[in-house]
Amino acid sequence: MSENKIFHIEEIMQMLPHRYPFLLVDRLEVEVPGEKGVGIKNVTMNEEFFQGHFPGNPVMPGVLQIEAMAQTAGALVISSYDNYKEKKTSVLFMSIDGVKFRKQVKPGDQLRMHVEKIKARRNVFVFRGESRVDGQVVSEAEFTAMIVE
Repeated sequence: MSENKIFHIEEIMQMLPHRYPFLLVDRLEVEVPGEKGVGIKNVTMNEEFFQGHFPGNPVMPGVLQIEAMAQTAGALVISSYDNYKEKKTSVLFMSIDGVKFRKQVKPGDQLRMHVEKIKARRNVFVFRGESRVDGQVVSEAEFTAMIVE
C-alpha cells in the first residue's frame, strides 16, 4: 500500500476488541502501513468519563489520551495484515515511558493521535505517540505493546 488509506469506525471495530465506552478511535488515517498514522477521536460531552472528570469543568483524563494513542498504534499495525477481518486480536500495554500532558482536552475538541513505530520484534512493538488538538501538542508518550490473538 503506497498511498494513504483511511479506515472508518466499522473497520476499526473489526481490528480492535474495544467497544463503548472504551473504544477511543473514531477514524484511522494510515500514512505508512504498519509504521505511521493518525487516529482521530471526536471528543463530545456525551463521553461517560465527563460525569466525574470533572463536574462543571469537563477534562478528558490523560490516561485515556494515552490509551487512545495505544489503540491507534494497535489498529495501525493490525490494518497492515491482509486478513485482519478474520483475526481476533488484542493490544496489550507492556510499558509507558516519557509521558507528558501539556494541555487540557475538552468536549468539542478533535484529538488527533500521531503515532510512529520505533521498533518491532515479533509481536511486540514500540511506538512514539503525540496527541494534538488544533495542531498543538496536548500529550505525548513512548509505549510498548504486544499484539496477541
